Amino acid sequence: MQINDVLRKDLMIMDLEATSKEAVIDEMIQRLAEKNVISDVETFKTGIMNRESQTSTGLGNGIAMPHSKNKAVKEPAVLFAKSSKGVEYEALDNQPVELFFMIAAPEGGNDLHLQVLASLSRKLVDESVVSKLKQVRTPEEVQNIFKEDEEEQVVREETSKNAGSDQKFVVAVTACPTGIAHTYMAEDALKRKAAEMGVEIRVETNGTDGAKNKLTASSLLQTRKWTWLDSMENLYCNVRFLRASTSLKN
Repeated sequence: MQINDVLRKDLMIMDLEATSKEAVIDEMIQRLAEKNVISDVETFKTGIMNRESQTSTGLGNGIAMPHSKNKAVKEPAVLFAKSSKGVEYEALDNQPVELFFMIAAPEGGNDLHLQVLASLSRKLVDESVVSKLKQVRTPEEVQNIFKEDEEEQVVREETSKNAGSDQKFVVAVTACPTGIAHTYMAEDALKRKAAEMGVEIRVETNGTDGAKNKLTASSLLQTRKWTWLDSMENLYCNVRFLRASTSLKN
């Protein structure tokens, strides 16, 4: 799934009028109602605010991703909104939020909202993407930024696949105790740094949607040609220990 499949241009708000957290949420929800994405404003807002009560979806670095899987949602969509002044949103870094992505997913469907959250999180760890989004003026510019980044990602993945067998190799496990976004932000940050350093990396993620790219003895053997079996076994034991440690925090 690509971000632009659900990131609709007709939903975007390029200059929010609201200046407080709840007012911003109300303004975005009203747009979803006007565009017939949701059938009931209060029901959808209740879902959004219940999620906010668990922990703020203000992730830091000027970004917030309020979201709800809700019976009021008629079709999946992502609303992008931008504030030129910044909004006090109780973000995790206590800084104002400028960029908002409100995710609406239908109740009873698949975990589309988790997939979108994960995909967005991976993109928004890139400082260049965030910087460009803060400068956009039109919906077309927003979609182009994500399109270009996805094309660059394909190139990065191909480069990684074609890496030589003598390249250094590391494994990692990422997890977030309260949500899903930081799990994938950490994954992408690790992958980008590994590419920059010329290091091959395999990352297991442990988010709300369960473990992905799970590190197993067989997968590690398929990834690398291990010279010594005991080295592989020691690595796998360490991975299992790390996975157990991160699961205790969830």
